Order: sequence, then structure tokens, then C-alpha cells
Amino acid sequence: MVEDVVRTLGFLCMGSRLRRIGERLQADTQQVIDEAGLSIQAGQYPFLAAIDRSGPLTIGELAQAVGITQPGATRTIGQLLELGYVDMQPAPDDQRRRLVSLTDKGEDLVDHSKKVIWPRIAAAVADLCGDLDGPILEQLAAIEDRLAAVPLARRSAAKEENS
Repeated sequence: MVEDVVRTLGFLCMGSRLRRIGERLQADTQQVIDEAGLSIQAGQYPFLAAIDRSGPLTIGELAQAVGITQPGATRTIGQLLELGYVDMQPAPDDQRRRLVSLTDKGEDLVDHSKKVIWPRIAAAVADLCGDLDGPILEQLAAIEDRLAAVPLARRSAAKEENS
């Protein structure tokens, strides 16, 4: 078996390790979304949530709210526009600013997701991480080991069965 160098190098590779865990969580979240038959990517949900929470926002405000670059936000909003989940219109007070808002289809998706998808994901991640304690590297190892043993999709399904 090949050595897990990222895990072995500890703090030296913390960024790589966090990215790896984040990608695994996002992939597992995508599986839950796909199983629900929704046509959205896991990485698009934070944008819809930001608009839902704050109302119409500019691309720059969305980038800041989600914590990514403006080009990344522009790309994601373009995808959401194509899917019909958001609309972009000039701001009433300044025609140079364009505000992104949820369409009726986007509001329906967010409402459904708040009731069905988001609680499943939150419960699965809480199950994964809820009892972690100790040094951060040990916690990261536990998260990786637990995800390898039981992915989020299976955790969320198990939580639903036990409810």
C-alpha cells in the first residue's frame, strides 16, 4: 500500500489535506443531490443561500459572501442563469450595477432544499464531526477515516431511517 504522504507530513500539508477533505465532502454532498434528482451542483448552493438570506446581490457581493474570486462567482452565476434559478437585472438606483436575484424556480429549489437536502447534509456532517476532540491533525485523520468507512450519503440515509 502506498503511503499517504499528505497525512504523514502533518502541518506541512494542512492546506492540501483540508482541500482533500473539502473535495470529498462536496462529492458526497453531490451524491445526495443527485439521488434527490436535482439539477444543481453542490458548489452552487452557497450562492443560492446567500441570495436567499440577503436578497439580491451583485456578483462582487456574492463573491465576498461565498469567499471566492469574482471570476469564479461570475462563472457560477452564469451557470445558475442558464439553469433558470437566478435572474440578473440592473439595480434600480444605479444602472451600472447588476443585481442577481432568485427566480420563482430558484425560490422553489431553495425552499425544497431547506426542507429536504440541507438538513440531510447538516445531519450527516454533524454525525461525522460531532464528537471530535483533540489535536487538529488527529481530528482530520478521524474525518478522513470516517468518510472512507461511511460516506455522507450513507450517513444521511441512516439518519433518516433512524428518525
